[in-house]
Amino acid sequence: MKLTEKQKRFADEYIKSGNATQAAIKAGYSKKYANTNVSKLLQNTTIKSYLAERMKSIDSERIMSAKEAVELLTGIGRGEVKETVVVASPMGVETVEKEADLKTRISAIKEILKRYPDNDKVIEQQLRKLTAEADIAEAKAKEYIEGSSDYDEIQLVFSDRQKKGRDNED
Repeated sequence: MKLTEKQKRFADEYIKSGNATQAAIKAGYSKKYANTNVSKLLQNTTIKSYLAERMKSIDSERIMSAKEAVELLTGIGRGEVKETVVVASPMGVETVEKEADLKTRISAIKEILKRYPDNDKVIEQQLRKLTAEADIAEAKAKEYIEGSSDYDEIQLVFSDRQKKGRDNED
């Protein structure tokens, strides 16, 4: 069986972005179809074969494999990957190795979980909790830096964020 032009465009866009819904829309499928039936496109054996062929043809030493990408994201998520930052201190300017901040680590974990569609709601809730904790830490740091004593206002802002997050889940 041969791919239609629209299926080919979908597959090519999917390879570029990794986002099946957006790839379907760019390929010419309706938003409604893309939102509800994109899994059917990915399960289509002709499309799967085409994707496998295309990935083989673009695979090279210069391109990171999916395994390498997930390993790197895992290292970031675990805080194992360090980055060099320039820090100014009373002693002068120096470079320091540091692990990624919480928000970057959470983003890496989310990226990993996107690749595993069977992740469950417990993991999503744990990530939501980590994100909330990171927001609190950021607010406390900002308060400390600005010398603000209005901690109650920060708590109200955070409570509003949490409520909005719960409302968006419903």
